[in-house]
Amino acid sequence: MNLEYFIAKRLISGKSHKNNVSGPIIKIAIAAIALGLIMMMIAIATGVGLQRKIREKVSAFNGDIQIYKFDNNTSEASVAPIDIRQEFYPDFTSVSGIKHVQGVASKWGIIRTEETFEGVNAKGVGGDYNWNTFKEYLIEGRLPDYSNSRNEEVLISAYLANRLKFKVGDSFYAFFLKENESEIPNQLKLNIVGVYESGFQEFDANYMFVDLRHIQRMNKWTSNEIGNFEVFIDDFDAIKEKGIEVYEKLPPTLDAQTIADKYYHIFEWLKLFDVNIAIIIGIMILVGGINMITALLVLILERTQMIGIIKALGSTNWSIRKVFLYNATYLIGIGIIWGNLIGLGLLLAQKHFGFIKLDPSNYYVNEAPVYINATHIIALNIGTLILCLLMLLIPSYIITKISPAKSIKFE
Repeated sequence: MNLEYFIAKRLISGKSHKNNVSGPIIKIAIAAIALGLIMMMIAIATGVGLQRKIREKVSAFNGDIQIYKFDNNTSEASVAPIDIRQEFYPDFTSVSGIKHVQGVASKWGIIRTEETFEGVNAKGVGGDYNWNTFKEYLIEGRLPDYSNSRNEEVLISAYLANRLKFKVGDSFYAFFLKENESEIPNQLKLNIVGVYESGFQEFDANYMFVDLRHIQRMNKWTSNEIGNFEVFIDDFDAIKEKGIEVYEKLPPTLDAQTIADKYYHIFEWLKLFDVNIAIIIGIMILVGGINMITALLVLILERTQMIGIIKALGSTNWSIRKVFLYNATYLIGIGIIWGNLIGLGLLLAQKHFGFIKLDPSNYYVNEAPVYINATHIIALNIGTLILCLLMLLIPSYIITKISPAKSIKFE
C-alpha cells in the first residue's frame, strides 16, 4: 500500500480546507495553471499556424524552389528562357522528397480601363500547373483550364478586381511592352473566369494567371521554352537541404533558389514567432509555478500539526514531502484539465469561425490561423506538469525544518 498516496487522497477528499485560508488560494493556483496553459496553447497554435499559413501562401505563388537561368535578372519577369526538356522534368527522380515540378513564365503589363489602369504581373501557367494550392483562395467563379488549346481565361485577384471594378464574366485588355519599346505594345484580350483572395497583399496586388502560351507568343519563344521551373517538396522543414540537393543535380547553366532565400525578410520575421512563443511559455510556467508554490506553502502551514504527528510516528521527511507533492500534482492536474478544455475550445472556435481578424497588410492573413498539433498539446501538458513539480521540490523542503515537538503544539 502506498501510504503517502493514501494520506494525500484523504487530504484531497476532505472538505475542511474549503473553509480555511487555503480554499481561495488553491482556487487561484488552479486558475493560474489553467490560464497559463490556455495562453501557451493559443501562443503555440496561432504562432505555428501563422508561420505555416504564410509559408503556404508564398509557396503557392512561387513553389518551394525555383529553377532559372543564371543570366536571368532579379525582377519577377521572365527574361532568359529555359528549354522545358530537362532530365528533372516532369519527375525529379534524382532527389527524394520532390512531389511536383511545373513550368511557368511571367511578364509585366498594364490593365487599362476607361477610368483607370493598374500594373500587373501576368503569370503564364500551363496544363502541368498544380491548382490544388489555390482552391482555398478562390472566392468567386472557377479556376482556369489551360490543358487544351490556348484560351483567354484569366484568374484575377479580388484586390485588382475591386480597384478596376471587374467581376466574373467581364473582359478586358492588357498591354505588354515588346523588346523594342518603340514598337506598339502587345495587346491581349482576357476573360475573367475566377477571382481569388489569398490575403497576401504583396502578391494579390500584382498577380493574375494567364495561359503560358500567351507569354511564349509575346516573347517569341517556342512551345518548349519557359521562364522558370517551380519545385514543390514534401517537407518544408528540409527546404535548405533540398535546395542544395536540387542545385547539385542541375546542369551548369541553371541555378536554384529557395523561397526562404528569395523572401528572406518574410522568413526571418516568421522566426521571431519562435522567440515570442518561448518567452510566453516561460512566463506562463513561471507564473503558474509561483502560484502553486504559494498554495503548497499554505497547505503545509495548515497541516503543521499533522506533519508533526506523522514525524513522531516515524515517517521520514521525504515521505511527508511526497504526500504534499501528490496533493500538488492533483491540483496541477485539475488546472491542466480545465486549461485543455477551455484552450482547445477557443482554438477550435477560431479555426472554424475565425472570429479574431487580422490586418493582412501587416500579417499577410485575414484572420488568426490555428494549427492544432496533438504532439504539441501532449508535450505542453507533460512539460507543464513536470516543470511545476520541479519548482515545488524546493519549497517542500521546509517540511524537513518542522520539529515534531513544536508542531504538535502549533496553533
